[in-house]
Amino acid sequence: MQVEEKNLKKILIVDDEQSIVTLLQYNLEHAGYDVTVAMDGESGLNKALENKFDIIVLDLMLPKKDGIEVCKELRQQKVNTPILMLTAKDDEFDKVLGLELGADDYMTKPFSPREVVARIKAILRRVQQLQQESGEAAAKKGEESLETLKIGEVKILPEQFEAYFKGEPIELTPKEFELLVYLSKNKGRVLTRDQLLSAVWNYDFAGDTRIVDVHISHLREKIETDTKKPQYIKTIRGLGYKLEEPKFHE
Repeated sequence: MQVEEKNLKKILIVDDEQSIVTLLQYNLEHAGYDVTVAMDGESGLNKALENKFDIIVLDLMLPKKDGIEVCKELRQQKVNTPILMLTAKDDEFDKVLGLELGADDYMTKPFSPREVVARIKAILRRVQQLQQESGEAAAKKGEESLETLKIGEVKILPEQFEAYFKGEPIELTPKEFELLVYLSKNKGRVLTRDQLLSAVWNYDFAGDTRIVDVHISHLREKIETDTKKPQYIKTIRGLGYKLEEPKFHE
């Protein structure tokens, strides 16, 4: 198979099941990716901290340090590499907990290698598209005229991957940032969960809209003074979400 990319995307697989690792590694390398493997959470965390990867495929149940702890520590260390979490448990708590700690997506075992490859391609495609758009925009504009999105006390610089709330920088994962940009560019519009799932996660199939809800919750924690009474991201019951200019004096 001919590799489409000159510079291979680097993927870290952290899983202790040799059969799954072998299957994923074979399929991902066949698809043209540079694959690194770690068989336990501790070594996976160290490799993720010491090297730069384009995406991390992280199993939930791992020896030495479980996937939840690895994910948590990576985000605490400001490593915002996209994380695709794998879990053998059909347990909603584990899925949501992983997302709450900073995973971008999850898949439940058993799964087909093709599905994992497709999901990884979708995540990387979105990241690459954002980088390409940023590069093209920066080439066309001077430093002083780079695009700025401003809603209330939230300021977003899409081309610089920066966001601020009340003048202070906001730490966001790539998926949180992309979601915030998309909401901002559609300010005032009601967006359904399926619309957000399609636009931000780039799924060509029906996904779990809980992913959207958890990421919306993350954003509220970072840009809302009171998450119970959100001023920016409003829930439109029965429909979805809408980002709007805050009305602080209601």
